[in-house]
This record gives sequence, C-alpha cells and structure tokens, in this order.
Amino acid sequence: MPRPITLFTGQWADMPFEEVCRLAAKWGYDGLEIACWGDHFEVDKALADDDYIPRRRALLEKYHLRCWTLSCHLTGQAVCDHPIDERHRGILPARIWGDGEPEGVRQRAAQEIKDTARAAAAFGVDTVVGFTGSSIWHTVAMFPPVPPEMIERGYADFAERWNPILDVFDEVGVRFAHEVHPSEIAYDYWSTVRTLEAIGHREAFGLNFDPSHFVWQDLDPVGFLWDFKDRIYHVDCKESVKRFNGRNGRLGSHLPWGDPRRGWDFVSTGHGDVPWEACFRMLNSIGYDGPISVEWEDAGMDRLVGAPDALKFIRALTAIEPSAQSFDAAFSSGD
Repeated sequence: MPRPITLFTGQWADMPFEEVCRLAAKWGYDGLEIACWGDHFEVDKALADDDYIPRRRALLEKYHLRCWTLSCHLTGQAVCDHPIDERHRGILPARIWGDGEPEGVRQRAAQEIKDTARAAAAFGVDTVVGFTGSSIWHTVAMFPPVPPEMIERGYADFAERWNPILDVFDEVGVRFAHEVHPSEIAYDYWSTVRTLEAIGHREAFGLNFDPSHFVWQDLDPVGFLWDFKDRIYHVDCKESVKRFNGRNGRLGSHLPWGDPRRGWDFVSTGHGDVPWEACFRMLNSIGYDGPISVEWEDAGMDRLVGAPDALKFIRALTAIEPSAQSFDAAFSSGD
C-alpha cells in the first residue's frame, strides 16, 4: 500500500466524530489523524470506559478508515507555556484548566499527555503528534535584552517537564512527534537542534513535519527533512503563502487568519509557496513511509470543498516513485 493519506480532524472538531468519518470516507481518505478534543477522542474516557475504544474502532471500521496517529496539540501546549492565561482556558478541558493556577495547569496537562500515550497504545496507535509549549517563546523578540542563561533555563525547563512524559511513551511503546511551529520550544532549524540536544536525542521524541511554517520563516523544508531524517515520525500537509509587499509583515500584525493585510497566511494546498514536489521526493529519499495527513486551514475556502481538493493534490504527489534521482531532484533548487 502506498503511504496512507489521512485527514487531521482538529479543524473539524465542531462536527460529531461520526460525521467526520462519513465525509472522509466519502472523499476517499484512507484514515484519520484524530484530535483529542471535541468528541473525536477523549483521553479520560478511553482509559476509564472499557467500551470507549472498541466503539471508536467500530466507527472507523464502519467507514473503512484507519488511524495511525492521535493529536494532543492543545493540551501539549500547556505543558511548558509561560504565561498561562485566558488563551489556554479557551483550548483546554475544564478538568485540566481547573482553577487556572499556572503550575497546576502545567502539571495536569503533563499528566494528560502521559495518559494520551497510554490511550494511544490501547487504541493500537504508535504515534502521538502535538505541541510542547515553551517558557521562552515570549523572549523571541530579544528585547528587553535576554540573558543567555534565561534561554538555557527554557531548554532545561522543557527537558525537566518532558523527560518524565517521554518515560511513559517509552514504557508503552509510543512515540511523540513534535510539530516544529512558532510558540513552541522548537520552532525553526536551530531551535530544533537545541531541543533534541536538551533531551539527549532520546528516540521517544521526534518531529511532525509540517512545511507550512517553514516557508514564511525563509527556512528550507527540503533540507530540514534530510538533516532530521531519523526524526521524521509523521507528516502533516498544510499550505502557506507569503504576501510581503512592503506593508504586510512577516509576524502577521496581530491580524486574524484570512485578513489580506497579513504578510503570510494559510491557503489551499498546492496554491502557495511550499515546494511540495521537492518535499515528497525527499520523503522518498529518506525512506519515510508513514501517513501523510491533510490539515485544512484555508480561511478563505469552504472546507467541504477544500478537503477533497487537497486529497487529490496530495494523492498525485504520493505517486512519485522513489528513484536514484530523488535526492538530486529534491535539492535541485538549493544547496
């Protein structure tokens, strides 16, 4: 079987899980990357109710779908974040938010990620995708001046909080795939290097490759795949476009998604600046054979139109055969 193509359900969590299953099957997806929010996959119920996981499996089987990956992006964000504030209250279950006391939120979020690993193992899934949060993201502008020791404490904080989580991932045979993304401990090339160093390159921690956040930072997603080839545990496909015109800023100007004054935005897959063919040739070269997950975030297109359109685009890319020329072709536009 060629690489399976899945639909990430995070942007569909307002819909009942069965309806998302029905739509994904109708469009021709092979399976789902299931979000641990909405009613899609509830970690607490998966561990407390013996019938919960069989019922989820039955729904997937009813629509001839499979699941290779769970997503814990929202809860993972709260593990390391500083500050913890109303933004987190808006994305966390009430049982994790509790009274909102920051350290309590972080500790409950960490326990939830451990439980997510346990639930994933029980569900027969070996990869959990998510965010880590970061205690030093708020320093990214480097003013007021940031002492180097403060940055070091940020990576130490990440290691202190995530190593016990990764111990549980190791115990149950599940891997965590961190999405390299602004607001995380690893958000670009060199912060990814430092993040892996902070935890001693332990195998339980890898990467979810999503090139949409690379192009507007002027990073090379193809070279990233090669350099971190042993850490690519999952792939999300999301498209972004740069709109730098002398007014629109790279940092988005606090404007909402879809606003034409933003310097970059998410668009329909295949209509932006991600070098998709080169990325897929490099995925061939590094031997990645896991799922390709479509993450739909184009604010300017109806998702009921965009999601099946994205599937057709990605399906064509997965047809690119591995060859001796894949490596050279992937690097044809760069060093």
